[in-house]
Amino acid sequence: MNDEQRPVGSRRQFLKQSLVCSAAAAGAASLLPQLANATQPLDLRYPSGAVKALDDSFLQLRLFNASVEKLADGIRWAEGPVWFGDGRYLLVSDIPNNRIMRWDEISQSLAVYRQPSNYANGLVRDRQGRLIACEGSTTQDVGRRITRTEHDGSITVLADTFEGKRFNSPNDLVVKRDGSVWFTDPPFQTGNFYEGYKIEPELPHGVYRIDGETQQVTRVIDDLAGPNGLCFSPDEKTLYTVEGRAKPHRLVWAYQV
Repeated sequence: MNDEQRPVGSRRQFLKQSLVCSAAAAGAASLLPQLANATQPLDLRYPSGAVKALDDSFLQLRLFNASVEKLADGIRWAEGPVWFGDGRYLLVSDIPNNRIMRWDEISQSLAVYRQPSNYANGLVRDRQGRLIACEGSTTQDVGRRITRTEHDGSITVLADTFEGKRFNSPNDLVVKRDGSVWFTDPPFQTGNFYEGYKIEPELPHGVYRIDGETQQVTRVIDDLAGPNGLCFSPDEKTLYTVEGRAKPHRLVWAYQV
């Protein structure tokens, strides 16, 4: 497997986008008072205290005929939900319990989908509907990789090293239309035994790309403190990435790709 480094667009592009987005958001916010009467009562939208607003601005969001409901509990730490619409079920990682859970829409039941999961975190489907997972570490030398579950249930390792060094703890991922897999690799799951096996990170914090055809691994961003969630714009020309350990607050960066 060949590795290479290829930086993506600069952060200055993001700062310009921020000004445009802020102006658009301000215009949209001016419409909120006009929509106030169209929303459901708060106790219907956010039932049973399952959702707590830490900022009053959140309560201005209008869900209209939608509501927030709790689907299941009994998960110590839920991460990386991914919806399988064709099967009408949801998969979600329960990291400390080293398992992936499955919630079934028809039966409204929650069951174990995979255990052990190698302390899987982020989950996503590729263009063929297969499950792609960010896995943590089971031992010093096992895990810390990106895997794909084939249609027959077998597991293919897409990437587990870069430049001969193992990843830290792959966190979140997204699949582009060209089949490439983009993922973040912070050290979040390396410092204790609660989320996997405690190890010393071998690589700096980074964002990586796995080529959809050759599986070549490319490091595309290497200057973010704790890269976490990421996603593409609808046209896939912009990559949004959360800097989870930015000071004094978390930041969202946009890169032209």
